Order: sequence, then structure tokens, then C-alpha cells
Amino acid sequence: MAIHPIWDQFPTIQKELTETQKIMMSSVKIRNKEMTEALQLFFKSGGKLLRPAYFLLFSKFGEAPNGKRRLQYAASLEILHAATLVHDDIIDESPVRRDLPSIQALYGKDIAVYAGDFLFTVYFQLLSGASKDLSTLERNSVNMRKILIGELDQLHLKNNPNITIKQYLQHIQGKTAQLFQLSCYEGAHFANTSKRVQLIAQRIGYNIGMAFQILDDVLDYSSTEEDFHKPVLEDIKNGNYTLPLIYAIKENPDYFSILNDDRDLTDDEIAYIVKGIQTFGGIEKASKLAERYTNKALSEINKLPNIPEKEIILTVTTKLLHRND
Repeated sequence: MAIHPIWDQFPTIQKELTETQKIMMSSVKIRNKEMTEALQLFFKSGGKLLRPAYFLLFSKFGEAPNGKRRLQYAASLEILHAATLVHDDIIDESPVRRDLPSIQALYGKDIAVYAGDFLFTVYFQLLSGASKDLSTLERNSVNMRKILIGELDQLHLKNNPNITIKQYLQHIQGKTAQLFQLSCYEGAHFANTSKRVQLIAQRIGYNIGMAFQILDDVLDYSSTEEDFHKPVLEDIKNGNYTLPLIYAIKENPDYFSILNDDRDLTDDEIAYIVKGIQTFGGIEKASKLAERYTNKALSEINKLPNIPEKEIILTVTTKLLHRND
């Protein structure tokens, strides 16, 4: 179970993420062998473990409870993330996740639906074991609700060429930024840091999540599958109109009138749309907005107390939000 190389230069957090991953693997062992195999294969496929990592890093800014509970909490956040990914792949009929066949591609949609549902129960089980504070469970429930509403917003806006920038930002706030925000804030809260540090952590997580998703949407139009490590142009094929396309439509709506037909696009039509996004500055404008959120995140990180974890957060966030792949 190799941990992503982004953590190679940080052996302490790398070790903690290894232990976190072990908790995740053991938490999905049930008597249904097919389900266990599906989920363990999913976790073995890697991922950067960003959400548990940010939780663990922010928990260093105060006095966190004993190590096992801390790692359980970190694991719960990645489990929640995994549940949303499994369901995303079902909705999008995605054949690949992290360079490997998705659960729904390997085992069918029935197993995948139950796998995603099961992960939600594991999330709350780990969370309740990590924190006996009822307010923590309530806060996580509220955030989970916001995450799922973000997913529903995306579904509601499918195949809608009239989607606005505001609507897009609202749904990625729920879909992606909410969990980054929760991970950073809960790490600081779990360690009983000052209210000031907790609010800084919350703002950092929000801006990281917004920049991360916008950058992901930019790379979907500007990368190869080999570089991006997942299928490209999936959003446009599935009727999910993201920021580069939204900006381009605003610039020249007539060029993109083909999207008004509400039907599956041919490969030639997709190539036509991608060319239009490039021609009308969609990628450039979306990249600039991602950079604005990135700069806000980095600015907030600089306000944190000067401990070694601050530099790790700064280094990882800079690398994450200035990626080219």
C-alpha cells in the first residue's frame, strides 16, 4: 500500500497516512467477500490522501487527543471522500478511477451502489469512535448534507448551457471545497486550537478546495489521459459544463449553440467545442480564477503559527495548486 510520492519528503506525515490507510482497509472488511475486495482494491489504488493529511497537519497546531482517535478521524474523512467518488463513477458511468477500473466497471452498478452506501456508514462509525462530542457529529452531518447537495446541484445543472458562473461556484463549493474545509477546520478543532486558528484553517480549506476543483476542470480540457491519470473530456461528454466552457459560452454563445440540442455529442463536435474553449479564452480565464483562490489560500497559511507543520502545509498546497498534471 504505497503512499503517494507527494509525501516522500515528509516522513512523519507519510507514516501517519500509512497507519490511516490501514484503518481504512480494516474498516471495510465484512463477510461479503466481493464487497471487501472491491473496496480494498479501491483504497490500494492510491490517491493523495489530501483530506486526512490536512486534518492531521492542522491537528498539530494544538493538543490533539490520543493517536488512535486522531487517525480514526483522519480515516473517516477519506472514507467519506471515497463514498462520493464511488457514486460519481456510477452516475458518470466512468470506467476508470486512479488508473484502474472503477468499482462499477469491475463489479457492476449494484455492487457499486451498495459499496458507496456502505462507506457512508463506515464514515460515521469511525467518526463516532474518534469523537464523543455530539457537536462534532452534528457538524459533520451538516457538512455531509452540503456535500451531497453540491452533487445534486451538478446533476440538476447537467446539459444546461445557460449555467452561470455563480451556479458553478456554488456546486463546486459543496462538491469539493466543503470537504477540504471540513478537514482543515476539524483538524484544528480536534486539537483544541484557538478560535482564530480554527477560522484560518476553515478559510484555507475552502480556498484550497475551490482552486483544486477549478484546476481539475481546466486540466480536463488541457491534459492528456496519461498526464491526468483519468479520462479527459469526461465532463463535457456527461453534460457537466465546467468553468472553462462557461467562460467561453459567455464570450461567444452563438459558437456553442450546438449545446442547446440536449443530446450526446459526437467526437468531432467535442473537438469543435474544445477548440472554441481555447479560442475564446475559457481555459485562461478559469486558470486565473483558480490562481486567485490559490493566492488566498497561501495568504491565509502565512497567518498560521510558526510550527514545522505550517511549512509542510505551505509546500504541499503550493505544489498541489500549481500542478501541471
